Amino acid sequence: MRLAWPIILVCAVMSFGCGTTRWSDTKRTATEQLLISDAMDRAVSRLDFRAVAGKKVFLDAAYIKGVLDSSYLISSLRQHMLASGCVVMDQREESDYVVEVRTGVVGTDRRELLLGVPATILPDTIPVPGVPSSIPEMPLAKKTEQRAVAKIAAFAYNRHSGRPVWQSGIVPIESTAKDIWVLGAGPFQRGNIYEGTKFAGQKIGIPLINLNAKARAKPGEVSVADEAFFTEPPPQLAEGVRKPKSGSTAKAPAAAKKRPTRRPPGVIQAEHIVPVPPVPEPPTQRPPHNPALPPALPPADGAFPLPPLFEL
Repeated sequence: MRLAWPIILVCAVMSFGCGTTRWSDTKRTATEQLLISDAMDRAVSRLDFRAVAGKKVFLDAAYIKGVLDSSYLISSLRQHMLASGCVVMDQREESDYVVEVRTGVVGTDRRELLLGVPATILPDTIPVPGVPSSIPEMPLAKKTEQRAVAKIAAFAYNRHSGRPVWQSGIVPIESTAKDIWVLGAGPFQRGNIYEGTKFAGQKIGIPLINLNAKARAKPGEVSVADEAFFTEPPPQLAEGVRKPKSGSTAKAPAAAKKRPTRRPPGVIQAEHIVPVPPVPEPPTQRPPHNPALPPALPPADGAFPLPPLFEL
């Protein structure tokens, strides 16, 4: 029994331990980067590139390379152009149209509202023993709001003639994040970068209420923030039928012939059917009346012949 106590004491000492975790912060907060990228995504999604859909287009990003997070903005623009049906070219000389993009604003600002006693530093001209040199913050309610603004504009022109084809107009988008504390409890988080309302990072489910529901895209629009799948056209439709050289009588290869477009399953397209009118029967020709001939005798059964209109 005497040997049991040292063994229990050694086991108890070995069961205790300590550990450390290294925490670090990046130069820019995640909230700031989320706000800026969200504003860029929604601004780019509002650009309508249907005017140059199906054409060879070069994206001129020379005027946005010095903007904050310009690489993300350029990639989002290229993605949205591809989703809109444009054939994006890497070289200007290979394109027929040029899309030029500029930004007016890409940045953040912050506002704070405090209801209570703010933090105050007392003057130390007359030091009093036992009296603190500062008063901590004692808020009844506190609100911090940070927003990011992205202002984008784009236009397209013909590279060969230099004539304008399309312009988007100014597209300003604002993304917000709000943190609220009530009687020291919080933060209650709301904003465009959150899905619903969160309390200290955890989502709060409020039945039948969704104050931060994202606006759905219009029919036909493809947002850069949503998942989408695209069907690549067959090579024959993408490249077209090659024309034979002048003076050559060789026929185009069978693979280059245009094939009918496959219909997706479950979709039936109405064909253009031209009704063929029925061929009218030729009218019954009667022999001309000759007064010199006697009238025709009735048939043997006593029935008189009826005109063709009443024949059965």
